[in-house]
This record gives sequence, C-alpha cells and structure tokens, in this order.
Amino acid sequence: MMFSGRANPALADAIGSRLGVGPGPVTLKTFSNGEVYCRFEDSIRGADVFLVQPTCGNPETGISANDALMELLVMIDAAVGASAHRVIAVTPWYGYSRQDKKSAPREPISARLVARMLESAGADRVLTMDLHAGQVQGFFQIPVDHMTAMMMLTQYFMDLNLDDELVVVAPDAGRVKLNKKFANRMGADLAILDKERPQQQVAEIGHVIGDVAGKTAIIVDDMIDTAGTLRAAGEVVKAAGASRVYAAATHAVFSGRAFENLAAAPFEQIVVTDTIPLRPGAPDNVHVVSCANLLTDSIRRIFTDDSVSEVFEGENQLF
Repeated sequence: MMFSGRANPALADAIGSRLGVGPGPVTLKTFSNGEVYCRFEDSIRGADVFLVQPTCGNPETGISANDALMELLVMIDAAVGASAHRVIAVTPWYGYSRQDKKSAPREPISARLVARMLESAGADRVLTMDLHAGQVQGFFQIPVDHMTAMMMLTQYFMDLNLDDELVVVAPDAGRVKLNKKFANRMGADLAILDKERPQQQVAEIGHVIGDVAGKTAIIVDDMIDTAGTLRAAGEVVKAAGASRVYAAATHAVFSGRAFENLAAAPFEQIVVTDTIPLRPGAPDNVHVVSCANLLTDSIRRIFTDDSVSEVFEGENQLF
C-alpha cells in the first residue's frame, strides 16, 4: 500500500499510476496551533506501507519543510501502531542533508538527528535519492536504498544531441567523483571549479581548472538552492570561453532569490527532477525531468525483495 504526504502529492500520483496502486486514503491536516495530524482511513494491518514524503515545503498544500518532516514522522508512527508489516519512508529529498558534519564549534549534526528521528518513529527502511554526502547513510541503523538521477540526466542530455565538444564541470572538489561518472557516460571531458565557502549559503568561485574554451559545458550538482553559486559558476565558465553552458541537478530547492538568479544566469537550460515540487514562477529555461519511473521501479523491487542496485547497474555509489 502507498500513501502520500502533503509535500509532493503530484509525484506520489505519478508513482501510483505506474505501480497500479494509487495513493491510499489518509487524512492529513494542520491544527490551528500548528500541530500536524494523520489518520489512515483503511486498514493497513500486515501491509508493506510506502510513505511518499520528501521533507520539503509545498506552497500549494501550505506546509513547510519542518511540517513535512513532522508529518512523515507521525505517518510512520501511525502505520506502526496500525500493525503494518513494514514501513518504508520514500524521501527522495532528504531534508537537513547539508548539515552532515560540524563546520564550526557547537553546531548540530542535523542530518544524523533526522536519521535517528525516522528510526525512533519506526521506519523499517528509507528510500532516498542523491544524498548531499555519502556519510548520511552511515547515520542509520536500518537499510537505506540510495538512488541516483545521474542516468536520467545523462540520457536527457544525450537526447539533446549536442554537437559541440562536451565538458562536464564539477562545481567543487566534493562533487568530482559524481561529475567524473557523469562525464564518462557522456563521453565528455572533465573540469573543476575552484570554490570556497566563507559562510553558509555563500560561495566564491575562483577559476576553472581544465579546458572549457569553445566547448559546451554542463555544470552538474546534487541540488540548487538559492542559485547564487550556480549563477556565479555559469558566469565564470562562460567567461572562460565556453560556447554554451547548461546546468543539471537532482533537487530543485529553489529558495530565496533562486528564480531571479537563474533568469540572469547564462544557461541554455537548467535541468532538474521532480523530487521537490516546482513552485510557480520558474524561468522558461528550467526543465523538469520526472523521477517517478525510477522510484516506481525501486519500490517494486523493495516489495518483491529484489536488488535495487541493479536498477543503476551498480553505479549508485557516487561518493
């Protein structure tokens, strides 16, 4: 059985149509004091229950990222209390994943805290996509199925039939392994941006390490948040002589002045997936590729106890 929270019901509907198992009836609401409530309308006793809920906000349903996390926790608790056989949290966007270590004294490791919360609520396993850092998997003592949108994104760019010589650009040293695999699948060269982050959500781009002159560049990252860094990266790559610049990322967080930054950036296209619902007002050069097929295949394999890594030909360890 599958149920959807209020974070991304459109994605749950797309998965349900492919699975042939639509989202089940569940009452979800927020009381006037801000507390979240959940009740499954049908019996789920003995069922494998998949809860589709990325921990992101959704303006259309009126919930914030923290509401989505709390809603997922109460849904897990309700399913455990209703004697579900297994409870699987399908969270393609894992909130707080950037806070995966201490960058300064007296900071929390919030990604670890979220993992403990999901375990304490009673989740039997977690299905997620393109984590910000590999060590987040180590915060769990339950199975974590880690999916990647890399193959979807590389196929999208292959279908564009870009004739120019291609170069994949890693936005920082931490994304080199992912970008190297991306470049190998595309038959492209690899370049790296020299980036420093003096404070949170602020980045400074130095220069391009590698040759991008006269080539079509694709900057690949796991997420786009305010897009300030991505805009600066695109401008640096363009100034280094790239003929065209594209961007690709799995998670379209798009907070703050993201749309303004993307509209002003020199990108032919910004390609993202639908792990997070795209709020209204996105620039015309933002293109969304659905990850519903990928999630559907993974959910089906978990249900039948088949290998999930076979979906990715073993190439879902990107760190």
